Parts: sequence; structure tokens; C-alpha cells
Amino acid sequence: MASDKIKQRAFHAGQEDHHHNILYRLFSNQRFLAIIGLILLLLIMLPLAKTYSQKRLIENEISNVEKEISQFEKDNQDLQEMLSYLQSDQSLEAQARVNLNLKKPGETVIVIESKEDIKKMDVVEEKREEVSNFKKWFNYFFST
Repeated sequence: MASDKIKQRAFHAGQEDHHHNILYRLFSNQRFLAIIGLILLLLIMLPLAKTYSQKRLIENEISNVEKEISQFEKDNQDLQEMLSYLQSDQSLEAQARVNLNLKKPGETVIVIESKEDIKKMDVVEEKREEVSNFKKWFNYFFST
């Protein structure tokens, strides 16, 4: 029996040491454990939130680049169509008619001028006729 009492005292003595130990007190306190848990949760969540934000930014940038690519492909297709038209005989003939005033054999070309163009030409011709030779030379040397 005497040995039972000694063991109990030793057990009690160790238990009392736990109550006086700061770490034992902190880890047995539920509030402290909740705060530690929240801090750990925050330490895990912050990098995850940052990674998620970066992922969204990259996805938006990829989407914008894909839109640009599709627009460039459409523009490229339009330019390819224009190039094939400009290299065709039909385009060459149209450019020769417009720029070089050419016509096919047997064709008759009719030029229709608007009334405004005719009036402008008449005004220019009247101005030419009204200006004397002396004024023309004077304007040539002294006008700015």
C-alpha cells in the first residue's frame, strides 16, 4: 500500500507540473486553438486567392489574344480575297479602263460630266482669259 501512495503522489506531481507549464495551458485552451486554426487557414487561403486571381488575369489575357487572332485571321482572309481579285484579268481590265482610259475594240466610250464640273471649268477658263500678261508675270514673281 505504501507504494500505491507514492505512485499516486508522483502522478499528482506530474499533473500539477502540466498545469503550471505555459505550453500545456495554451494548447488546452480552446480559444487559443481556434485562433491558431484561423491563422493557419489564412496562411493557406492567401496564396490560393493570389493564385486564383492570377489565373483569372491570365485567362482574360488569353481570351483577348484569341479575339485578336481571330480578327487578324479574318483580315488576312479579306486581304487574300482582295489579292486574288487584283491578280485576276478582270481587275487588270478594270484598272486599265479607269486609269489609262483604254477601251476594247468596237466599244464606244461616253464621258458624262456633271454640271458642277462644267461650271468649274468655265470659271477657270474665264479667269485665264481675264488676267493680262503683265498681271501673270507680276503674280509669278511676287505672289506667295
